Amino acid sequence: MKKSGNYVPMSAEERLKYEIAEELGLLERVSQVGWGGLSTVETGRIGGLVRARKKDAAHSLSAGEGPSSAAAGGGHHFQEL
Repeated sequence: MKKSGNYVPMSAEERLKYEIAEELGLLERVSQVGWGGLSTVETGRIGGLVRARKKDAAHSLSAGEGPSSAAAGGGHHFQEL
């Protein structure tokens, strides 16, 4: 994301938040009003999915699988809010 003309790199977790927001159909609203403009249900859903994906990634790595299977969504199917 650009801030005041300077490029600010995002952490992996921040990129994951944006990816999940897009999957849930919330990315446009995040762009318009920011994370604070989302409801507690929406932010909780995003946070829960971030946690689940991080857990899946850690499990995949400990099981000797590559990180790509966890990063690809790990077979999760989500319903839009």
